[in-house]
Formats: sequence, C-alpha cells, structure tokens
Amino acid sequence: MSSPTSFASLNLIPELLRAVEDQGYTEPSPIQAQAIPAILARLDIMGCAQTGTGKTASFTLPLLQLLAPNASSSPSPARHPVRALVLVPTRELAAQVEQSIRTYSKHLPLRVAVVYGGIDIKPQIKALQAGVEIVVATPGRLLDHLEGKSINLSQVQILVFDEADRMLDMGFMPAITRILAVLPPMRQNLLFSATFSEEIKRLASQFMRNPTMIEVARRNAPAELVTHQAYEVDAARKHALLAHLIRTREMQQALIFVRMKRDADRLTRQLIKDGLSATAIHGDRTQGERTLALDEFKTGKIKFLVATDVAARGIDIDQLPIVINYELPNTPEDYVHRIGRTGRAGTPGEAISLVSPDEKEYLAGIEKLLKREIPRLTAPEFDAETPAPARSSTSGTAARSSSSFSSSSRAREASERSNSGKQSGREVDRGRARTANASGVSNDPDSTTRRAPPRDDKDANRMRPRRQFDTPQAHTSRLPTPGGDFDFSKPYESKVKTPAENEAAAATSAALAASKSPRGKQPKPTAALFRRAQQPKVEE
Repeated sequence: MSSPTSFASLNLIPELLRAVEDQGYTEPSPIQAQAIPAILARLDIMGCAQTGTGKTASFTLPLLQLLAPNASSSPSPARHPVRALVLVPTRELAAQVEQSIRTYSKHLPLRVAVVYGGIDIKPQIKALQAGVEIVVATPGRLLDHLEGKSINLSQVQILVFDEADRMLDMGFMPAITRILAVLPPMRQNLLFSATFSEEIKRLASQFMRNPTMIEVARRNAPAELVTHQAYEVDAARKHALLAHLIRTREMQQALIFVRMKRDADRLTRQLIKDGLSATAIHGDRTQGERTLALDEFKTGKIKFLVATDVAARGIDIDQLPIVINYELPNTPEDYVHRIGRTGRAGTPGEAISLVSPDEKEYLAGIEKLLKREIPRLTAPEFDAETPAPARSSTSGTAARSSSSFSSSSRAREASERSNSGKQSGREVDRGRARTANASGVSNDPDSTTRRAPPRDDKDANRMRPRRQFDTPQAHTSRLPTPGGDFDFSKPYESKVKTPAENEAAAATSAALAASKSPRGKQPKPTAALFRRAQQPKVEE
C-alpha cells in the first residue's frame, strides 16, 4: 500500500491543515500516514516508530479532529469537560506534548492543560477548574488531582500512552491501574513508543480492545542517519578523553549521557573547570532548573548538557549533531532512546560511546539489539595533564547558571558524603589522635613534622623563681587628723561635756528642726496625734 503524499489526502479538517502548513510540513511521515487514518476510524492503536519521526503529531492531529465537533467557545467550565487524556513518563515530555497540541489546535476553540510534579499544584487546579478538553499529565501528579477531586475523568473518550514502555519500566503500573479504574470503560486507547517488548505487548492487551499494531520500522531500531563509534578506554581516563575529543574536533554542541545523578554533577563540574560551558539535568534538580537547562542548551547559551536517562525520552532538540555515551546504559533499549536525540527530521547525527572494560558486556547487548557491529576505535594518544583551554565568552545567563549549578551540586554531594562517612571519619580521627599521642607527631598536614618537647622541660620553662616576701612595716596614719593634739598611740578617752554645752546643743537641734518644718513649728510626736484622735468630739 502506497503512503499518501500530502496531509490533505489524510482527510484532515481545514483548521488542522492550516496549522500543519504554518509549521512548514508538506508530507506526512510513515508513522503519520498509517496512524492518522486508523485513529480517525476509532481503532485502538499500538504505534512503533523510530524516534524523531513525528510520533507526537501522529496522534495529536487525529485526536484534535475527533474532538473538534465538541469544541465550544463558551467561557462556562461545564462546556469544556475533559475528553482526552495523554499520559507521559517525564515532565519534559509532558511539556513538549502540550506545546505540540497548542501548536496544531490554534485554529480550534479547544483547551489544553498540562499537569506534572515538581511545581506548585495551585495553578494547575485553577486551569482545570476553568475547563479543558485535553489534559497532558504524568501519572503521579494526576493521582494527586484525583485524590484532591480537582479533575473529573468520567467523560474521557480517548486515552493516549506516549512512551508507554518507559512508563511501565519506571514502575508506573500501580498508578496506571488506579487511573484506568476511574476512566469510562468504553474509550479509545492509543499507545506510542520507539520500542515495544513482548512483555509490554502482553500487558497492553489487558486493557486494549483488539489493538492494531503499526510498525513502520524494525522494532527497537535506531535512526538510520546516525553513525556509531565506540572508544575503548579505562574508566579513569574517560574525562581526559572526552575533553580531548571536544577540543580536537571543535564540538560546538553535544548531549552527554551518564547513568547516575551524582556522576552527572561530577562530570559537569569537571567540564566547567576545563573552561567549557556545561550544565546538568537529572531527577534531583528542580523543575525550574531542568527547564532552564534545556532552554539554554537549545538556544546555544550552554554547549554541553550532561544528562541521565530522564532526558532521553521525548526531548526534541533541533539539529543536535552529537550524542556522547560517557557511560553505557544498563539496558540496550535505553541506548536507542539516547541516540534518538540526534539524527532527527532527516538530519544526520553521530553517536560516540566511551566504553570501559567493565562495560563491554553492555556493548555486546546493544549490538545484539541493533543487529549490527559498532566500530571500535582506539583512544588517541593524548596528555591527560593538558592545561584547560581559555574559557569561552558566554552570556551572563550561562555563566550564572554554571556557577549556581556548581554550588548546588557541591552542596548535594557534600550532604551525601557527610551522611555516609561520618562514623568512619570519627574512627579515623580517634586512631590518628592515639598515634599522635604515642609518637608525639602532629596530625596537622600543613605543619612540619616535629617531636614534642618533654613534659618536664615544658614545666621547667613555665616555672619562675619566687620573689622574696617582705613583711610590711608599720606605717603612720595617712588620714588627716581632727586636731593636731590627738595622739593615736594612746587609748581613746571620751570627752565629758559640761551642762552648759549640753543645753547649747539641745537648743541648736530644736532650731534646726523648726527650720525644716513646713509650718515653721516643731512637729508633734506621733503618740500625741493618736491621743488627740481618741478624744470625743464636742458637739456645738
């Protein structure tokens, strides 16, 4: 059967044809040519195609056409119930699918909302309460909305699983089961991915009704425009080889994959130290940091993006020339998704893998899946201690991003090290202290090694001869004397006053008291006041 040569031959409505034409597309891809008519016929679909061949548009365009008869321009939320649900495994893929739906539905009065974790849920609740026909969601955050009763899925007509195998591999099956339980039993189910295993097919058959398999390329096949190379190198020399390849081949942009989040942070710091513009994206970074990293990488502000497999699914980067596998993935299918970021939309790409001796088994599994042998290249002779090149002039935003990334990643790694090595560090410190006490050698790495002086010598240096204590001599009184004829050496003898002197003293005291009284009279004793108060009043 020959494929249609234009989108008009797929019986799309004029609004969608205008949107496709605005994007500059004229001919549908093989997956689009086969999937769009089948979806318009209301069939359950399992679509398998190479990454970068337009899987998103293959279900977005027919989905919008099926919902177009129910489109309404009314502002009432009741006129905009959720009629289509698109489930994706990652936040980045959710944002990409939501943007694609907005692009193709710009001439239709249909509303779309995206819900995923890592950001505030309140704006999402507000958008859902306003009414939307299409919801793009990750399973975890969708369950949060279901538990909070902020979304109603009772009128869903179409259910789409994008990257379905990845969702099941990531352990989303319990969440998917709960979501399926609240959906109407009569609905259309669509599954799309670049890879499908036999186990995924058997699992999908449990909730799909006689699904139609659309496979436009050999299953789990990579893009044909991608060339593969593998360098055999020791793990300790991978960073030096990577820096050498970047310098000698004058790479301007590359996506670098590692397996672990901490390895992504560590490699990013090393590249920044080498004077390269780099940042990392993985699950431990906030959604804002991940979005900023992708935007700066797409616009060229950041030249090298170090990522875990979270970025290997559904990230659409235009004309990405090179993908580097700094570490090979544990599963061969993930290799297909990684290199699928390059060689997209008819442009050539290159996949370079740095293979250590303990990763040769992974490489053999990848070659078995691809049914081809990846050429082995010997690592070129290079000096691992070559000085780093001068730091290229980048925008202020990129420099600040690299600086903020380094500080945040160092804080995360320091926290992990402190939690794991705190106890062992105490034991080492105790052992060093005991050794130092026994040998008298300082543990300070910055100090020179010396032997501590004997304790007796230190005490001897600390002791000083005591000064002879002199008994203080008797001193004459330094206080002024009342009279010059007073002799302190004789016993005190009181001076007897004469009666005349006593009368003079009493008169002086009475005059002083009278002068202090407010009325100029001598105050009466308290007893006299009480006696006066006790006397009865005389009635007049």
